[in-house]
Amino acid sequence: MKILIISDIHGSSYYAEKIKEIDEIEKPDQIILLGDLYYHGPRNELTQEYNPMKVAGILNDFVGKIRTVKGNCDAEVDEMISDFKFEQNIEMNVNGKKVFFTHGHVYNVENLPETNIDIMFYGHYHTGFIKEEKGIIFANPGSISLPKNNTEHSYIIFEENKITLKNVEGKILEEKLI
Repeated sequence: MKILIISDIHGSSYYAEKIKEIDEIEKPDQIILLGDLYYHGPRNELTQEYNPMKVAGILNDFVGKIRTVKGNCDAEVDEMISDFKFEQNIEMNVNGKKVFFTHGHVYNVENLPETNIDIMFYGHYHTGFIKEEKGIIFANPGSISLPKNNTEHSYIIFEENKITLKNVEGKILEEKLI
C-alpha cells in the first residue's frame, strides 16, 4: 500500500492544486490529511491563493481515497463543506506495524497516545522530518502551504518498507527504510 500524507493546507487553493499533481505522479492508494485544511489560523499569514471553498472542492474530488484527521484549526463547520469525515486520530496496521496518524497538537514525540505504536505521523509544526526515538519512528510531512523553520513545502510518501519526505517538486528531502 502506498499512502500520500499531507498536512496543514490552511486554505491555499494553490497548494491544494499541487495535491492533484502529486496524486497523478505518485499514484497513491490512499491520501491521509493530517488536519488544518481550510482556515489559516490566527498566528499564520494568509496562504497563497487563500480560498477554503475551492480547497474543499479539490479535496472532495478525492472522496473514497481520502481520510482526514481533525486539526486544531478545523471546526465543525468545515465538515459541512467536506464530503468526507474528520477523525480525531487514525490507527492502521501496515505490514505488521502499528501506525498512528494525528494532527500533532495533542499527540507528538513528546506526548504519546496510550496505545502501542511503531510509527507516528503528525503535522501541526509545519516542519518536515523523519526520526526515530524511544523505539518509535516519528514523521512529519511539514506543511504543504506554510512551511516554517526554513523547511520546504513538503509531503510524505509512506510505503510498506519506507517513509519518504519530499518537497512539492518531488525531490527527496529525507528517507527512512523500515
